Amino acid sequence: MRAVIETWLLRHWYGTHRPPLLLRMLEPIYHAVFQYSQRKRQSSMAHRRSGLPVIVVGNITVGGSGKTPLVIRLCQLAREMNFRPGIVSTGYGRQSAATLAVGPNGDPVTCGDEPVLLAIRTGSPVVVAQRRADAIEKLSDMSVDLVIADDGLQQADLDRDMEICVIDGARGLGNGHLLPAGPLREPGGRLGQVDYVITNGVWVGKPDSVDAIVMELKAGKLCSLDNAVKMMTEEFRQANYGNAVHAIAGIGNPKRFVLTLDALGIEAIPHAFPDHHSYSRKDFNSITPDSAIIMTEKDAVKCRLLGLENAWYLPVVTHLPDHFENTFKTHLAKLMEKRR
Repeated sequence: MRAVIETWLLRHWYGTHRPPLLLRMLEPIYHAVFQYSQRKRQSSMAHRRSGLPVIVVGNITVGGSGKTPLVIRLCQLAREMNFRPGIVSTGYGRQSAATLAVGPNGDPVTCGDEPVLLAIRTGSPVVVAQRRADAIEKLSDMSVDLVIADDGLQQADLDRDMEICVIDGARGLGNGHLLPAGPLREPGGRLGQVDYVITNGVWVGKPDSVDAIVMELKAGKLCSLDNAVKMMTEEFRQANYGNAVHAIAGIGNPKRFVLTLDALGIEAIPHAFPDHHSYSRKDFNSITPDSAIIMTEKDAVKCRLLGLENAWYLPVVTHLPDHFENTFKTHLAKLMEKRR
């Protein structure tokens, strides 16, 4: 049922037809409630000032936009400057309300899939909590000197020193409507208030008023789910010549993953699941044993113990323009000095 509803909404949010009247009638109600909650949260900001610099990486649309790969790259840049970044998240979709430190072997069910992936890829401390302020408090005891928040742009009571908004270039702002008539969590004018707007791929139809940096996600080597084997794309194609290949994607924009495989010359049968889907063995029952399975890295952290045969994931490497990385490092150095 969830998948059906998501598909219906996405068709209206990113299609060419006007949203249904019912959704448009609910839009001003959402806006009023959102503004009220923001004012209420802002009144408590004085009680949430962190002793650590905080960078928020978020978006203004519902669904995935590429925040996680960007957080990974920002952690790498901070480490290059000899800073010790830590990451906070709510662990969307996890089945636990506890404040938890997340390691590379963390359970996605209790920690969330993206926090486990971040722990694997960055080697930085990662903490999940229902309130990001609680996660930051726990991080403060873990020898970090910088906090990067995965999402939280709309959390007005979370004090921050830098804001970065990520936009899915292929989808942009959709039909431009607020929830539930469109995908926007808050009005598009919010982009003029953040420090940086980064687009995951070229933003088709980007407004001239928005100054955006283009981020590219390039495919790495294919990895087996147990990480025991790595293959170049050509090796994979040769090893699976004549076999069906199935593409598994439970992310915000599954089509993007299929297009990535197409660009690599891998023709795959797509299997789209809701973002943050909790996989079980039955999700793969329709796939024959002689087939190959390729999934995203985020999906892999949830499938590594399912005993799948000939199953692989495709990690991505984040590429940002040199001028942005230099600007970011200068900005980071200044705010770190300011907080000392």
